[in-house]
Amino acid sequence: MKIFLLGFMGAGKSYWGKQLADHWNVPYYDLDEVIVEAEEMAISDIFATKGEDYFREKESMLLRELSRQENFLISCGGGTPCFQDNMDFMNDKGTTIWINPPLETMVERLTRKKHKRPLIQDLDDQDLADFVEKKLAERRPFYEQSRHIISSDNITLDTFTKNIEHA
Repeated sequence: MKIFLLGFMGAGKSYWGKQLADHWNVPYYDLDEVIVEAEEMAISDIFATKGEDYFREKESMLLRELSRQENFLISCGGGTPCFQDNMDFMNDKGTTIWINPPLETMVERLTRKKHKRPLIQDLDDQDLADFVEKKLAERRPFYEQSRHIISSDNITLDTFTKNIEHA
């Protein structure tokens, strides 16, 4: 089983990634956490000191490295599918699942946890909603290439299991 969870910030990739990896008994990786560990610095610091291009190259390299395993579940960063031909790579190597809750749900989740997200921590609520809507529109063409799309607010383990088993 080779699963890639995709979606925007606040979609629930990390939460569901941990749940599903336990459920399916496969190794779990949060790609952003893997990058932070490899670089020994926060993502915001990587962007600030080394730039986004460096980050995206590192992200792509680690994605490919982790994907060599027999079984895994990787929660990708929100931008992962949009760079370095990563979307084609992930569709070729495993099963891609786009977690796509309503925009309002993601904005509400992000509003509560803004302080943990350097990219959005200084935005007021209206600017945050505008930011999410704009970024999501840019990334949608990549996300839509996912093999499975889960557009619901009421996700359960069964939601994923049924999607994967009926692939």
